Amino acid sequence: MPSHRAALASGTAFALAAGLLWGLVFIAPLLLPQYPAALLSVARYLAFGLIALPLAWLDRRALAQLTRADWVEALKLSLVGNLLYYLFLAAAIQRAGGPLPTMIIGTLPVVIAISSNLRDHARDGRLPWRRLAPSLLLVAAGIGLVNHAEMRALQAAGALDLGRHALGALLAVGAVVCWTWYPLRNADWLRAHAERSPRTWATAQGVATLPLAAAGFAAFWLAHALGVVGPAGFDMPLGPTPERFLALMLAIGLFASWLGTLCWNEASQRLPTTLAGQLIVFETIAALAYALALRGQPPAAATLAGIGLLVAGVVWALRSPPPRVNPDTSAHPG
Repeated sequence: MPSHRAALASGTAFALAAGLLWGLVFIAPLLLPQYPAALLSVARYLAFGLIALPLAWLDRRALAQLTRADWVEALKLSLVGNLLYYLFLAAAIQRAGGPLPTMIIGTLPVVIAISSNLRDHARDGRLPWRRLAPSLLLVAAGIGLVNHAEMRALQAAGALDLGRHALGALLAVGAVVCWTWYPLRNADWLRAHAERSPRTWATAQGVATLPLAAAGFAAFWLAHALGVVGPAGFDMPLGPTPERFLALMLAIGLFASWLGTLCWNEASQRLPTTLAGQLIVFETIAALAYALALRGQPPAAATLAGIGLLVAGVVWALRSPPPRVNPDTSAHPG
């Protein structure tokens, strides 16, 4: 078993890798603005499921050890943490642009850390609020500063539609709810099955996602044919730019969905959930950097200051990690 310090270092590295990979999903709706959010969600996870099939064959012995309850759990995680989360996120980005939803999603480190400290103290040990508060305040201040800078930039450019942005913000809150539930529940399984490979669990979620995404894609196609959903004249099944659509769906299916989930599972098995939740800030920083690069403009001074506060909050969290996990209390809480 690795030492506590080694587990902290490797878990943080895996969380960083997951954040860099997950940040890619924030730019896909910006690169495919003509595509409905529902189609982007089911297509991304259809690609994830198809990519998982050959990986499942290679890992078939480990997957065969999963029980029916394990597969039901993988199905729940796939539905909420994959399909519903990305449906909310893609819809939010298409309505409010990249920065605002990114910053709302950026509240996840605060929300998850607080939720975990309340919920998982019997397993992970309760981190005193006076130790947790500084890192949470730094992260929250950084998110608020970046959001304020982006809103001022939109106002100056005359691109701020309050109604549309309010709807985008509400959809982003829905994404936050989905992804507060997902890492807590996913960590429950991983910590209760420490002998299982995080790679196998990532592949299992891909396999569980496939029938859900395939059914969703078929339902969207049928509803579009009936004129219920989608823009008029949209060319199903691959839309107006099929090569770009296929390339992006396959890329984020492989790198963000499977490899990102694998890295996050590795981090979740090494770190207390309170700390892991704060490290989702890496996704926020990566998504913001990618969105600004796509715009082709440097960040404003306030945006850089906000990112600095986010990083400072993460560093503070790593300097004051939660108590060591007691193996005897790491079972699934039920």
